[in-house]
Amino acid sequence: MALVVQKYGGSSVADASCIKRVAQRIVATKKAGNDVVVIVSAMGDTTDELLDLAEQVSPLPPGRELDMLLTSGERISMALLAMAIANLGHEARSFTGSQAGVITDSTHGKARIIDVTPSRIREALDRGHIAIVAGFQGVSQDTKDITTLGRGGSDTTAVALAAALQADVCEIYTDVDGIFTADPRIVPAARKIPKISYDEMMEMAACGAKILHLRCVEYARRFDLPIHVRSSFSTKEGTWVVSDPYTEGTEMEQPIISGVAHDRSEAKITVVGVPDKVGEAAAIFKTLADAEINIDMIVQNVSAAATGRTDISFTLPTADSSTALTALKKIQGDIAYESLLFDDQIGKVSLIGAGMRSHPGVTATFFAALADAGVNIEMISTSEIRISVIVGQDGVDAAVAAAHRAFDLDADQVEAVVYGGTGR
Repeated sequence: MALVVQKYGGSSVADASCIKRVAQRIVATKKAGNDVVVIVSAMGDTTDELLDLAEQVSPLPPGRELDMLLTSGERISMALLAMAIANLGHEARSFTGSQAGVITDSTHGKARIIDVTPSRIREALDRGHIAIVAGFQGVSQDTKDITTLGRGGSDTTAVALAAALQADVCEIYTDVDGIFTADPRIVPAARKIPKISYDEMMEMAACGAKILHLRCVEYARRFDLPIHVRSSFSTKEGTWVVSDPYTEGTEMEQPIISGVAHDRSEAKITVVGVPDKVGEAAAIFKTLADAEINIDMIVQNVSAAATGRTDISFTLPTADSSTALTALKKIQGDIAYESLLFDDQIGKVSLIGAGMRSHPGVTATFFAALADAGVNIEMISTSEIRISVIVGQDGVDAAVAAAHRAFDLDADQVEAVVYGGTGR
């Protein structure tokens, strides 16, 4: 008997008919002789609707109360799914994140999991029940308040529970048939990837691919837990995320490029005229760190000989830009920089593939493809298995399509189908 953890995203439980279809899939897994634990997201766009409602009531809602509001979406899903499973003759027990033993820190809105103590889940499984857990939420170890894990946190809940329960596999159900070489909404000829490594998937998630949450992949890699990404709208084999896909199956040769990811959720801030002396950059980024802002790409210009000053540009989540600008303005007198520039009309396009380690010319091919598409590059960042560029937002689609073609990633025939329309 295997222990299978399944996670269903918002598009998979968007309405009553979707919930009934998901219940049938869960019961089929149970009838196959498996123990089943299910993690659910809120139905459809419920979380966005709750956020909009909160903003209508208060422009700055208290974090504690916002978390209390947002977690209601997953509780609705889990209860309805348990009812649907009961109609099929099987017993299901639903649990909130706190009841399931998901222990977090006390940061509201983006809490991190500290521990998972799933004693109630084990008890339900021992009784032959199907356990259903509300994703995206936990309980603070210190304050005992309800917390949320941030957008996409249901993925992290699923993998964390799977690791704690020593599950055989964690299945992430979405509205596409797996992980593709590019977003099928932009590149209809995107090819499904049969297997991909944790490292490559982490880079794709960090670079904007919304199919899996970054923290979920980090957790899976830490515990060497296989993830199977597949569609809840079909029975097709999906994509396996494993430690070494090129020695664990039928893959005979590692591809140079695994995929092209893009992200439109970043903005760029340029600190103009920073005195070129020791400690100034450190002061800038310490200020941003104290404001709990994550920085992505950083570029510092060569110091102008005439002025002894330089410009420092960096990218960050657009949602954090207002906080960052406010924090930087407070230290202008200390650092004596000249001004701040802000640009939220940018996008990041990234080429990801472990195979590029041993293939020279990847960078040249990538940049030539963008040039041929008439896309100007504003910033560049690289890692061992990734090349990322910042371009104007209106050039993102063209850049993705051009890079995809340049590395022969297009499928011979259109195979990417978006069943639910949201990509999660």
